Amino acid sequence: MSNRHSMRRVHLILAFVPLIGACSWFTDFKQQPSVGPWQNFSSDSAAGKGFRGQPAGSVPTTGTTSAAFGISHAPMPATIDSFNVVKNPVAVDARSLANGRQYYALNCAVCHGDKGDADSYMRQANMAYGFAPAINGDVTKARSDGYIWGVMRNGRGLMPSYNRIEEMDRWDVVNYIRGLQGMLGQPVPTGPLGLPGETGDKLPGATPMGPTVPSKASKPAAPAASGVERKAEDHR
Repeated sequence: MSNRHSMRRVHLILAFVPLIGACSWFTDFKQQPSVGPWQNFSSDSAAGKGFRGQPAGSVPTTGTTSAAFGISHAPMPATIDSFNVVKNPVAVDARSLANGRQYYALNCAVCHGDKGDADSYMRQANMAYGFAPAINGDVTKARSDGYIWGVMRNGRGLMPSYNRIEEMDRWDVVNYIRGLQGMLGQPVPTGPLGLPGETGDKLPGATPMGPTVPSKASKPAAPAASGVERKAEDHR
């Protein structure tokens, strides 16, 4: 009798194991929201909360000017020189210069100075921190747009990578730097845009990179009812 009860217990345990396995997604996230290669984003993906940022070396949904397999992310002089062939696709206009100034003020001015003359806040606080070169002089003027863009992408020497600034926004920074160099035929505004902690129009907007970019395949809004349809609804 005891053997029979033992067998029943074994059968119950074995029957319960698949149920536990079926619920594995609670802990191992095998069914987590994701977007596969070439898959369109949908408005209900990840419950509308968007997805995590892409890993290093991945390609945004908007494409990439220079993929990592073409020009690596190594901060080496020869690698940076290879960016000379990359052309600036962004026209110099008011929008580009305004956006470039925002990113420059947030990321570049602390070392290169508001005017690109290396008279930065760090240098003013301690001359030992004045290691960043001026970028409004003849040396950087002679650099190509692609080179400057590549330095921001890869970093070089003591300068870390600023790849966190998205590709098209980095071109705006390049255009703004050309303005600091006096190469646009007209001066560009300089100086901080606001005090620390201020937001609003003093900061760049939300990231347009995937995978949080709005889906082109999202369901369109329902069209407004026509006059005939409204009359039909009134008689219901």
